[in-house]
Amino acid sequence: MSDLPGDLLYTSEHEWLRREEDGSVTIGITDHAQSALGDLVYVELPEVDQELDSGGDMAVVESVKAASDVYAPISGTVVAVNDELSDDPERINADPYGDGWIVQMQPSDAIDESELLSPDDYQALLDEEDA
Repeated sequence: MSDLPGDLLYTSEHEWLRREEDGSVTIGITDHAQSALGDLVYVELPEVDQELDSGGDMAVVESVKAASDVYAPISGTVVAVNDELSDDPERINADPYGDGWIVQMQPSDAIDESELLSPDDYQALLDEEDA
């Protein structure tokens, strides 16, 4: 059983979202995702001001085992990227829900939470995958 932050929403592709007070959304990959990938060695980030579509490619994370696309869980504009990941991709391994965030986006529409998972629903997904 993972220790999932209760203030986040999750996707079935193992991304997390945190709503910020200014209306933006911070996005990263879950502890489960970083653990499955192993030690990260490279992160390809989107450009600030880039428009992203929900479900489209947002970033790429590479580990010693594999490369994996990170998908945008919402549509919107990238307002910030975690530049620290360029020199220190292991931040995602060390703190996936904190210093290992990947992007901040300004949503272009209201966020459809029916497309996202609560912490309990995401835990159920993980339990199902481990079964």
